[in-house]
Amino acid sequence: MSDAINEVTRELRKFAEPERARVHQRFFKTGRGEYGEGDKFLGIRVPHIRKLVRKFRGLSLADTEKLLHSSWHEERLFALLVMVDSFKRSSDESGENIYDLYMDSTRWINNWDLVDLSAPHIPGGWLYGRDRKPLYEFAESDDLWKKRIAVISTHHFIRKNDFSDTLAISEKLIKDNHDLIHKAVGWMLREVGKRDLEIEEEFLRKHYMNMPRTMLRYAIEKFPEEKRQKYLKGKI
Repeated sequence: MSDAINEVTRELRKFAEPERARVHQRFFKTGRGEYGEGDKFLGIRVPHIRKLVRKFRGLSLADTEKLLHSSWHEERLFALLVMVDSFKRSSDESGENIYDLYMDSTRWINNWDLVDLSAPHIPGGWLYGRDRKPLYEFAESDDLWKKRIAVISTHHFIRKNDFSDTLAISEKLIKDNHDLIHKAVGWMLREVGKRDLEIEEEFLRKHYMNMPRTMLRYAIEKFPEEKRQKYLKGKI
C-alpha cells in the first residue's frame, strides 16, 4: 500500500465516531438481505471527508482506485469525491480515464449516497454532449446501483435544460420494484418540474396512474396541495 493511501486512511480515522458508525449501519441498511448488506462504516461526517479531499487533491488515479475498492464505506466515498474533484479540473484524456474507472467500478458504488454524490458529475458530466447509450444499458441492468446511476446521472442534463434522457430512462424504470429506484425517478422528475413544469406534468399525466406510490409522491412533492391531492386520488 502506498504512503499516500496510508496517510489518507490515518487522516480519515481521526474523524471516526463509533456511535455514528452504528447509526449509519442501520440507516444505510447493512443487515442480512438489505440493500447495503455487509457494508462497514467508520462513522465519519461528510464535511470531514470533503475537507480531506481538498487536502489530498492530486492523489493519483491508481491510489484513488485502491481506496474505491475498500471495504469501508467512507473510504469509497472519499475516493469518489476525489474523482469528482479531479474530473471537474480534468482534460478530455484524464476525464475519460476517470469516467472509465467509474463505469468499471460500479460494484463498489453500492449505496445511494455514493451514487447520488458522484453520478451527476462523472457519468453525467462525461456523457453530456456524447452518446448516452451507457446509461440506457445501466437502466436495463438487473443491478440496483447501475439503475440508480442511470437515472441520477441525468441530473447533469436537467441542469442544462435537457430533459429527454431523464424522461426516457424514467419510463424504462417506472415498473421497477425497488423503493430506491422509485425515489430516484421521482426525484429526477421533480427536478425536471422545477425547470419546466409543463414537461413534467405531460409525463405524469401519461404515467401517474401506473406509477409506484413513492415515485409519484416524490415527483409531486412541490406541487400545490390541491393539485397534489388530485394526483394522489387519480383525479387529474
